[in-house]
Amino acid sequence: MVTVNGESVQADGMVLSDYLAQEGYRVDVIVIERNGEMLPKGDYKNVILQSGDVIEIVSFMGGG
Repeated sequence: MVTVNGESVQADGMVLSDYLAQEGYRVDVIVIERNGEMLPKGDYKNVILQSGDVIEIVSFMGGG
């Protein structure tokens, strides 16, 4: 199991970019932390999620 924003999800073996697309995330407005380290956006398509990974997804929000 992978922990994403505090919730356990079955995403072992998935490519991070595929997981993000499946869940409807817009890559241009998020930042990803994996196991305590920030990931460059260019790495999203190369990272394979593994059991025990802890992923934090932070979305940017605009306001006025």
